[in-house]
Amino acid sequence: MSHLVLSEINIYPIKSLGGISLTSAQVEERGLQYDRRWMLIDESGMFLTQRKLAEMALLDVALHADHLEVTHRTKNLSPLRVPLETNSTRSLLVTVWDDICFAYVVSSEANAWFTEALGIDCRLVYMPENSIRLIDPNYAKHNEKVSFADGYPFLIIGQESLNDLNSRLEQPVPMNRFRPTFVFTGGLPYDEEKWKTFKIGDVLFYGAKPCGRCNVTTIDQFTATTSQEPLRTLATYRKQGNSVLFGMNLIGLSTGTINVGDKIQVMEAGNVDEA
Repeated sequence: MSHLVLSEINIYPIKSLGGISLTSAQVEERGLQYDRRWMLIDESGMFLTQRKLAEMALLDVALHADHLEVTHRTKNLSPLRVPLETNSTRSLLVTVWDDICFAYVVSSEANAWFTEALGIDCRLVYMPENSIRLIDPNYAKHNEKVSFADGYPFLIIGQESLNDLNSRLEQPVPMNRFRPTFVFTGGLPYDEEKWKTFKIGDVLFYGAKPCGRCNVTTIDQFTATTSQEPLRTLATYRKQGNSVLFGMNLIGLSTGTINVGDKIQVMEAGNVDEA
C-alpha cells in the first residue's frame, strides 16, 4: 500500500456556509474545533442549508483569534464579526434533520446581517457545550455527541476517489463540492470506505458509514450555480440502495492535534456497510 498522507483539513464553522482550510486542527468529540458550531435557522427553528438556498455558498467565513468574519462574495455588505465566545443567554430549540437540541441566539446584529444577505428572515445560533445532540445510536461507539453537522463529526475523502470521479466527467469538479473534513493522498479510489479503525497522526478514528450524497454536490461553491453533475455520474456507479456514496463518515475515538502532512495508519479494515 502506498503511503497515506493527510493533505487537507477543512472546517465549516457556520453550517452550509463557506469552508476554511487549515494546516493544523484540534480534534474534539463533536468534530474539529469550531466546526459547525454555528448554524442559520428560519423562523420556525429549522436549519437552513444549501440544499434549498444555494446562495449560502456565496458567504465566506474566515477564522481570527477571537472571532469569525463573514463576508458576501457578490453583495456590498460590511463584514460581520461573530465572537468565538458567545455571551448570549437567549436560548431556543432548533431542529437539524430529526434532531432537536437547544442553542443560543448569537445577536440581533447577526440576524439582521444574514437576513439581508440571504433575503429571508433568519437567525444565527450557536451550540454550547451543554447542548446535547447524539450520533445515530446504530453507528455510535460510546454515545458520542455531534455538532450541527448533518450526522457525523468528520468526513474523509481520498484524492484518488475524486480523481476517479473526474476521469468520468466532461468537466472535473473540485473537492470542495463534497465539503470533506479530511482529504488524503495515496491508496486506491474509495479505500477510505473500507477503514474501520485508523490513526491520523496520533488521533484514532472509526469509520462509521459511507456518506450518502445530496444535491449540494451539484452546487458550484464559488458561484452558487447548479447543474446535474457530479451527482448524475456518481449515480451510475456509486449507488447503493437509495443512496449515492462518496466519502466516509467518521467518529473520533480520541482527541488531539492533527496536521497536514500527518501519516495515516489503517489499523483495521473491513467491508463497506450500506448507507
